[in-house]
Amino acid sequence: MINKVVNTVHEAVAGIFDGATVMISGFGEAGSPVELIHALIDHGAKDLTVVSNNAGSGHVGLAALIENRQVRKIICSFPRTAISVVFPELYRKGEIELELVPQGTLAERIRAAGAGIPAFYTPTSVNTPLEKGKEKRMFNGREYVLENAIYADFTLVKCAAADRYGNLIYNKTARNFGPVMCMAAKNSIVQAKKVVEVGDIDPECVVTPGIFVKRVVEVKDPADESKLVEQERRYPW
Repeated sequence: MINKVVNTVHEAVAGIFDGATVMISGFGEAGSPVELIHALIDHGAKDLTVVSNNAGSGHVGLAALIENRQVRKIICSFPRTAISVVFPELYRKGEIELELVPQGTLAERIRAAGAGIPAFYTPTSVNTPLEKGKEKRMFNGREYVLENAIYADFTLVKCAAADRYGNLIYNKTARNFGPVMCMAAKNSIVQAKKVVEVGDIDPECVVTPGIFVKRVVEVKDPADESKLVEQERRYPW
């Protein structure tokens, strides 16, 4: 019997190794897997390359993982926001690497990996510093830059509901990066607000099929990252 559900977030992240590439979903509150990230901090894997939309907020979640010096490099679109304090400081000190990628290009590089497409051309970064060192070609009189797909060893994702097969549905903007990250990683680890019986999710509504998911853990009352930041909380607590 297929059952991808594990009992704890710590069990879910147990296989993440030093030097791994880890995708972390999130496009606002709906998609940020705070509990899985904190479990990864407790787990202690280091020298990580993290792929995410941003570089975290305050001193919790992804920002806490970075602050704990477990991240060697981050590939993201928004490394600095009004409430990001950890990454800018470490970057100025030269203690973390950054690969800056336009948001649409980032999503497509991840999607391409899941679709088996090793690289693609896009006009997005032409004549900007982001084209440096990349192959360029002309198509129909327009210049394009070659971008490579981004693959991962693991991805940490937050969803609204899952069944024991690993079929997932999402809450609003959690769908922006969660599905493609599950497809692009060798091992997708998912925290679900609820785990339901097989058949309770309408097959027509499944966004991520279970074939792309390795482990599921139920987190019934997930943390509200913005509230933690507002309260000036820090992880580890």
